[in-house]
Amino acid sequence: MKTFKLKKLEIADNNADIEQKKITLLDGLIINREDDNSQWIIEAYIGKSHFTYFSNLHEKKDEIMVHATITKESNEPATFIAKVLGVNEIGDDMNVLFIGNIIDRRKNIVETLLTDLINQGFQGRELLEKFKELA
Repeated sequence: MKTFKLKKLEIADNNADIEQKKITLLDGLIINREDDNSQWIIEAYIGKSHFTYFSNLHEKKDEIMVHATITKESNEPATFIAKVLGVNEIGDDMNVLFIGNIIDRRKNIVETLLTDLINQGFQGRELLEKFKELA
């Protein structure tokens, strides 16, 4: 397992608007479990004002999109499809545990671009040249 410092956290659940919910962190960790399912654990130590929100997500067991910035705030956030694993009160604060899988956004961007070009009728050498032009 590999453990990293969690620097920023944003949540987008299925019931929320497209705008993401920024969560102010008091502290946090993210752990690559390096298991057969490529799952990650995210622990966010936050203020108790979010208790109802995360308790509801935990009860629903819905998958949510989590954007986690790791190690340095200047890093690009990693995107996860995750579920809330647990919500715990800790004095005047709380922690939220997530379990999920990381999404390779770069791969998704490339796949989307190629699909769009193919749908526009590009193929063979022409497809390659157009892809190089746009990528």
